[in-house]
Amino acid sequence: MTQPTLIAPSAPVTPPDDERPVSAWRLIKPYWVSSEWKIAWGLLVAIVAMNLCVVWINVQLNQWNAQFYNALQSKNVHDFPHLLMQFTVLAFAFIILAVYGRYLRQMLGFRWRQWLTDRFLGEWLGDRAFYRIERDRLADNPDQRITDDLQSFATTTLALSLDLLSTVVTLVSFITILWSLAGALTFSLGGSPIQIPGYMVWAAALYAVGGSLVIQKVGHPLVSINYQQQRVEADFRFGLIRVRENAEQIAFYDGEPTENGNARNLFQRIRDNWWLVMKYTKRLTFVLSFYGQIAIIFPLVVAAPRYFAGAFSFGVLMQISSAFGTVSDSFSWFINSYSTLVEWRATVNRLREFARVIRASHLKESVSPATEHGGINLHYVDAPRLTTSSLKLALPNGNALADIGSVTIEPGSRWLVRGKSGSGKSTFMRALAGLWPFGDGAIDAPVGARMMFVPQTSYLPIGTLKAALTYPSPADAFTDDACRDALRACHLASYAARLAETAHWTRVLSPGEQQRLAGARVLLHAPDFLFLDEATSALDSDNEARLYHLFNERLPKTAIVSIAHRESLEAFHGHTLDVRRVIDSDKVAA
Repeated sequence: MTQPTLIAPSAPVTPPDDERPVSAWRLIKPYWVSSEWKIAWGLLVAIVAMNLCVVWINVQLNQWNAQFYNALQSKNVHDFPHLLMQFTVLAFAFIILAVYGRYLRQMLGFRWRQWLTDRFLGEWLGDRAFYRIERDRLADNPDQRITDDLQSFATTTLALSLDLLSTVVTLVSFITILWSLAGALTFSLGGSPIQIPGYMVWAAALYAVGGSLVIQKVGHPLVSINYQQQRVEADFRFGLIRVRENAEQIAFYDGEPTENGNARNLFQRIRDNWWLVMKYTKRLTFVLSFYGQIAIIFPLVVAAPRYFAGAFSFGVLMQISSAFGTVSDSFSWFINSYSTLVEWRATVNRLREFARVIRASHLKESVSPATEHGGINLHYVDAPRLTTSSLKLALPNGNALADIGSVTIEPGSRWLVRGKSGSGKSTFMRALAGLWPFGDGAIDAPVGARMMFVPQTSYLPIGTLKAALTYPSPADAFTDDACRDALRACHLASYAARLAETAHWTRVLSPGEQQRLAGARVLLHAPDFLFLDEATSALDSDNEARLYHLFNERLPKTAIVSIAHRESLEAFHGHTLDVRRVIDSDKVAA
């Protein structure tokens, strides 16, 4: 007997560090040490090298500023054409580096996003985490987090990191220029001379630090507000998708006014949150604008005393003003990037939460519910039969649901599961599939047995009819002739010539046709154990009987367990399991 587990034998093993808190660094690091690390670091080094070249060009342009304005002041016609040519070369090099630097940054950003998407998809769809997240409502809108949040995370993290690196290099380069050009400020205080070396550098630093503190104070609430904005936008989009996916049912019910009201209510949440975004963005924009406008005149005011004292020329004054602006901008990286940082932080928080619940969903099944029940243990054993031992089903809140007891399902046997609505019949199926850990007892399933669970409404992927028929196997797993034979056997001969046709088959096929297609899918896969949960409820008695005759004829060794209410199906089953609910059905919904 293997170790008790609640995951399929082929499921990936959960990494041992999944219980650690998910930090921003744990989201960033894996890609840079993955199998793509050579390409990733190669692109990063190329981008950094280009950024450093851009910084060097900016230093040259700053020196060019002094020469150009001095030439204008002295009306130096001889140097003027040479300075224009020098500017042209520097500007052209700047353009080339800026264009290809952005191109490589986009390439690296997309490769990172692609790697993150592959990883998150694998974790979300692996070990049925996607099912547990929805069942236990652990996170909202996983689709938005995988699409929008991962894209934003990769590109924004890269942009912020490279911009910060470029800013630091620029700061170091221009602090030296500003320190040497501006010189020291000397003044008397109480009769004592005081000298401040590199005073323009200190002025730029104090100006930026003061502005950063004000910006943080004013804009900090935007982090949580942007997080909420992403959520309400995703909820609204999902609501509209639901309307599109269920258009016919809504139309039959004349549910347009209700759906309109629901959509307006969802949009109202966007509106309410957007007013908060506007409110705090207005305050932030006011402070940023004030900071930016003051920065235009501030360096000239600070440098004016020494300029009027004749310490340097007009060209040097312009060079100092340009260098001060660059140093101030470098010191103000936090201010200039604040809006981006706010959005990035909100995105990181959503991805941290998503990564946590994906991993928590792996652990959740091994943790007993906060009740007297110890949890259902699923064992994979080297035996041909499927058995349950003292199996009891419970609800997630711990309330008892049904007492199944001990059942042995032999190969080729036919079991009919009966009981009132809400008694726990479908929950019994979920437990057999390893989807329901709440309760007590054990389930022993044969190792390597092919099990197939067919619900009342089967999932039909959008694509070719053959892909919908062969799901979850790939379309090329079965020949066209085998697919046509299965369709004809299930009274779907009119679709036999449409295997290559692409459509949204849930909308094309009627409920009865969908159930017959599910029957054809069963014939193709020929499982060892087949579980049917009201899988023929939409069929007339003749088609239902035909399906069961087909299963008996073509799948004689397959054990079939059916949930059904029709007494006519008793003729196709040799064993009966009556499921009775332990608690009153009015208290808790199954």
